[in-house]
Amino acid sequence: MRPKQPPTFDPNEPRYWDPRDLEQELERVFTVCHSCRMCISYCPSFPDLFRRVDGYVERGKGEIDAFDAEDYKAVNDLCYQCKICYFKCPYTPEDDHPFQLDFPRVMLRYKAHRARRDGVTLQDKVLGEPQLLGQLAAGPQARMTNLVSKNRLLRKVQAQATGISAEFNLPPFAGRTLRKWFDSHKPRIEAGTEGEVALFATCTATYNVPAAGVATVQVLEHNGLTVHFPEGQTCCGMPNLDGGDIEGAVRKAKQNIGVLYEHVQKGRKIVVPGPTCSYVLRKEYPQLVGTQEAKAVANSTFDSMEMLRARMRDGKLRGDFVEGIGRVGYHAPCHLRAQKIGTPGRQVLEAVPGTEVEVVEQCSAVDGTWGMKEQYFELGRQYARKLVQGLSRGGSFDAVCTDCPLAALRIEQELGRTAAHPMELLNRAYGLPAAKEQT
Repeated sequence: MRPKQPPTFDPNEPRYWDPRDLEQELERVFTVCHSCRMCISYCPSFPDLFRRVDGYVERGKGEIDAFDAEDYKAVNDLCYQCKICYFKCPYTPEDDHPFQLDFPRVMLRYKAHRARRDGVTLQDKVLGEPQLLGQLAAGPQARMTNLVSKNRLLRKVQAQATGISAEFNLPPFAGRTLRKWFDSHKPRIEAGTEGEVALFATCTATYNVPAAGVATVQVLEHNGLTVHFPEGQTCCGMPNLDGGDIEGAVRKAKQNIGVLYEHVQKGRKIVVPGPTCSYVLRKEYPQLVGTQEAKAVANSTFDSMEMLRARMRDGKLRGDFVEGIGRVGYHAPCHLRAQKIGTPGRQVLEAVPGTEVEVVEQCSAVDGTWGMKEQYFELGRQYARKLVQGLSRGGSFDAVCTDCPLAALRIEQELGRTAAHPMELLNRAYGLPAAKEQT
């Protein structure tokens, strides 16, 4: 079903906020999806959509044309923006298909309409500000904060107030943030011999698991790159998008673009050690802001392992590894695959002698903030079962890794073992100072 006019995903365009235009696009997209049904196993949205369609058909009331507001809302609530349906779909704009289907973006648009009409929920407001939580909880007060987050009774009280599941293992806060480490860090002697890059650190690497950021800096420096850590960067804005808070996401996008564009002008690539954040900078900022600066930042953004893979292909990746990693179970994050760059972490790790990598391409069903919510925690666990089974099959894995810090939380909770960032494994293979011991 061709659209009568190209779908709009630009919140700066008046048609984006037209309820009737959105209603027509929802009906069109849902009609195509229920006619295809390839995506039934990807996330809860599609089984719920198809069940509702079939129920109306059985009652002789029609198909999508019988949907009411509650039907659309229910399907929307179950979309956790993993993007799998988009990069698996044969009908997308990137495939030059006349249907121009983009299910995740129409779901984001619908969520934005709901938030503008009804307001952003308290649950989404709390989950939408990870950098603020990090600023308040990381550092000297981290020990007390982490004790509170491990107290089940207090977590249950918190769940009633905020809707964040008491069962979900929240990320710990770091006693020493990545910024604190970086400001006292003395660059390696090799740094600067091969160029310069700018680090977009991500909230989790800055405030929760700085070891991933430390390893990223050390490995890049070891490979001859000076690493700049621009002041003033903030959350990428994806948590705001999850809650429909377009204004909040745009505000953060503009702040980050203002900070990063200065480095882009100096010819520096932007390196991001988190696939959700790199996806947002690359794919969402040009839509949200639409300026030439936003497009320049997007075009200069690289996933951290993608940067190393590019250097490896150019023969510039240092091969002075001092130890192998062994057999590695590697979770390929959805938001990394959504960028259509393959699995650079696997390719780089396999360059280390004595290393074998088995890739598990299954969703963790955390995806930003959705899996943390009390009402979806158990459902998220169900949809993460294939990931857990894939990593469980390799009981003899010497290491488990993922580029996604939220998937790492799911893996640790379900399997009882730490999932490191691939950079941490490379850091060890190079024999660089242990990242965790520095934070």
